[in-house]
Amino acid sequence: MERRAGNAAEFRAEASYNSPVSESPSAVKESSLKASRVNDLSSIQTSAMFRALRHRNFQLFFGGQLISLIGTWMQNVAQSWLVYRMTGSAFLLGVVGFAGQIPVFIFAPLGGVVADRLSRQRVVIATQTVSMVLACILAVLTLMRVVTVWEIIVLAASLGVVNAFDIPARQAFLGDMVGREDMMNAIALNSSMFNGARVVGPAVAGILVAWIGEGWCFFANAVSYIAVIAGLLMMRLAPFIRPNITVSPFEHIAEGFRFVMQMRPVRSMLLLLGCISLLALPYSVLMPIFADKILHGGARAFGILMGAAGLGALGGALTLAMRTGLRGLGRWIAISCGAFGVSLILFSFSHWFWLSVILLVPVGYSVMLQTSASNTLLQSMSPDNMRGRVLAVYSMMFMGMAPIGALLAGTLAKHIGAPLTVCLGGIGAILGAIWFARSLPAFRIEGRELLIASGMAPGQPPEGISTRPSA
Repeated sequence: MERRAGNAAEFRAEASYNSPVSESPSAVKESSLKASRVNDLSSIQTSAMFRALRHRNFQLFFGGQLISLIGTWMQNVAQSWLVYRMTGSAFLLGVVGFAGQIPVFIFAPLGGVVADRLSRQRVVIATQTVSMVLACILAVLTLMRVVTVWEIIVLAASLGVVNAFDIPARQAFLGDMVGREDMMNAIALNSSMFNGARVVGPAVAGILVAWIGEGWCFFANAVSYIAVIAGLLMMRLAPFIRPNITVSPFEHIAEGFRFVMQMRPVRSMLLLLGCISLLALPYSVLMPIFADKILHGGARAFGILMGAAGLGALGGALTLAMRTGLRGLGRWIAISCGAFGVSLILFSFSHWFWLSVILLVPVGYSVMLQTSASNTLLQSMSPDNMRGRVLAVYSMMFMGMAPIGALLAGTLAKHIGAPLTVCLGGIGAILGAIWFARSLPAFRIEGRELLIASGMAPGQPPEGISTRPSA
C-alpha cells in the first residue's frame, strides 16, 4: 500500500511538473479511463476489420492472392502501354479491352454452373494455372520482340475465357473458406487486397516499363501465380460432396437467371452494375491517352494515375471491411455511384497532372464501395447452392459489360475526344444512381425478406418468399 501510494504521489508530482496546470487526482483518473476506452474501441474496430483472417484457409488465400494480383496489375498496365506504344490508337486500346472481357459476358453462365457443381478449390487452381501459362506466352513473345497486336488480342481473349470460370468460383469460394458469418468481411478484405495490389502494381509497372520494357512485367506476373497456387494446395477443407443434380447444365443456368429476374433487389443491383460498367468504368481504358496527350506524361505518369485510383479503391474496400452488419448498404450503393459520376466529370476537365491524380482517388473509392457493397448483398441474399450462378450474372454485368463499354469508349474517343467521353460516362453514373435511389424503399423491404430467407437476418420468411426461383 505504501509503495502504491508513493507511485501515485510521484505520478502526480511528475504530471504537475510537466504540465502548465496541475490536474486533480480525479481528473487524472477520468483522463486515463477515457484514453483506455478509446484504445479499447480502436482495438475492437481493428479486430473487426480483419476478422476473416482468423480462418487459416483465408490466410493462405489472402497471402497468395496479394502477390499474384500485384503481378496481374503489372501486366494490365504494361499490356495497355504496349498496345498504345505500338499503335498510338485509342480504338485498338478499346479492341484489346473488348477482347479481354467479352468472353466473361459469353461464358460466365457456364462458369457459374461449374462453380455450383464442382469443387470450387479445384476450379480456381485450374484457372490460375492456365492464367500463368498465358502470361508466360505473352512474356516470351514480347521479350523476343516478335509480338503483334493481334497476338495480344488473342491472348487477352483467352484470358477472358479463363476469367469467366475463375471469377464466379473464386468469389463463391470466399464463403466456403470463412462461412456466412464472416463472408462480408472476407469480400471486403478480398477487395482490399485487389486494390492494394492495384496501388503497387501500376506504380511498379510504370517504372519497369520505362526501365526494362513490358516483357519483364509479363514475366513477373507469370511467376507471381506460383504463390496463389501454392496457397490453394496447402488449404485444409472438408471433403467435397458432389451435389445431387438431375437437371441439365442449361436448365441449371436457366434456374439461376430466373432467381435473378424474380428477386427485385438482386435485379436492381445487377442492372446498376451493368450501367456503370457500360458507361463509366471504361475510363480506365482511355487512361494512356490522358497520361500522354492531355497530361503530357509517359509510362510513369500512367502508372501513377492508375495507382491513385487503386489507392482510393483500397480505402473504399477498407471502409466496407470496418462494417459488421448489412443495414444501410443499399443507401451506400446509391450514394457511392453518384459520387463516382461526379468525380469522373471533374477528372475529365482537369489538365493538371497532380490535380488529376487527386481526383482519381475519390473515383476509385466510390466505385469500389459500390461494387463491393453490391457483391456483399448479392452473396448474402443468395442461397449457398445458387451463389455461383448469381455471381456469374454479377460477372456478366460487372466485367462482361465492360468490354462493350471499352469498345464504345474507344470509338467515341476517336471522334469526340477522351475527356468528353469520360464526362458522358460520369453523367450516366449519376443518372443510374438517381434511378437506384428512387427504388430504395421497395429495395429495403424485399431485400430484408431475402436476407431472412437465406438465414442472414433473424425472423421468419414471409409467406410466398423463397430463395428458390419458381419454375
